[in-house]
Amino acid sequence: MSSSQFPSDEAHVPVQSIGPHPAPAGPRPPAPPPPRRSGWGIWLTMMLLGSLMANMMLFLALGLSGIGASTDNLTEKHHSLNENGANKIAILNLDGVILSGEGYFKQQLERIQEDDSVKAIVLRVNSPGGTVTGSDYMYHHLRKLLEDEDNKRPLVVSMGALCASGGYYVSMAVGAQTTKENVIFAEPTTTTGSIGVLIPHYDLSGLAEKYDIRDDSIKSHPLKAMGGMLKEMTPEEKAVFQGLVDDMFGRFKDVVLFGRPKLTTEDLTTIATGQVFTTRQALKNGLVDQEGFIEEAIERAAALANLNIADTQAVEYEKIPSLSDLFIGTAQAQQTSPISLENILDLTVPRAYYMYSLLPHIMRKED
Repeated sequence: MSSSQFPSDEAHVPVQSIGPHPAPAGPRPPAPPPPRRSGWGIWLTMMLLGSLMANMMLFLALGLSGIGASTDNLTEKHHSLNENGANKIAILNLDGVILSGEGYFKQQLERIQEDDSVKAIVLRVNSPGGTVTGSDYMYHHLRKLLEDEDNKRPLVVSMGALCASGGYYVSMAVGAQTTKENVIFAEPTTTTGSIGVLIPHYDLSGLAEKYDIRDDSIKSHPLKAMGGMLKEMTPEEKAVFQGLVDDMFGRFKDVVLFGRPKLTTEDLTTIATGQVFTTRQALKNGLVDQEGFIEEAIERAAALANLNIADTQAVEYEKIPSLSDLFIGTAQAQQTSPISLENILDLTVPRAYYMYSLLPHIMRKED
């Protein structure tokens, strides 16, 4: 093919596009404003984001509490003596009504057991007592700690405002040590004693009769529903309950004799009436050893452990909430109703108490 068949570069003309000519260049018009969100939409968005963040933090808290995390949520706090002392006297706190016996009290025991620098223990009691089982649970584990052959530690009791019934029961663990003299201190205004057992019962049969309410529960045996509040107790039911109380009372007196070996069975017959005593009365009856505050109890504990005060510090343990406690506790508080079926049924369960309380006596029908 010859070159003449092709147009030369000079002869080439670009083809123009077909269509309307573009608008001449100039300033662009302003963009339209974004659509405004309503207040309802903003509120809903914030709620969704807040819920998402809360769930993420709850998931993180559960993960931290369940994956390799320690269950010990106590922090050690200096109480007195030399803050830099190598040896420690641990203050074991028993505060308030005793329920299951687990929880804070048990955590303190475990913390003490794991710390070899703790050479002595001061049990600080400010409690009216509580359930029989919870009191005995605390007593058992405290006594077990004191009887550890690998690490013997003396125990001194320091009574606060109230050390009654189950609180006194737990204090009797002092009998598990060699030295049993001058080991129980009570403040001048302490109330103690109340050695006895109580199973509360309320007779609402008169009220039920007034409003024509009858209990026709189906039961396997009449004693299965013994102690029901809508009828008077039969002599057989009273005998059964009295047998339970007497057996638990016998154990209480055995525990007191273990902790106060100078007392006799005859002494307890006079003392163990359920009444409470002042410090002076308790001293006279042999329930406590000395009048004194926690400072005197700490000094006695140091002496029993042969510790140099200059190189000893007294410590106590504070409970701090974990992340899971904060979130799970809040969730449980929101979901649990005070009038739930679980709580109603729990209130109807008869329980035995080593506790100094006036409420059951206020409503009790006199014989």
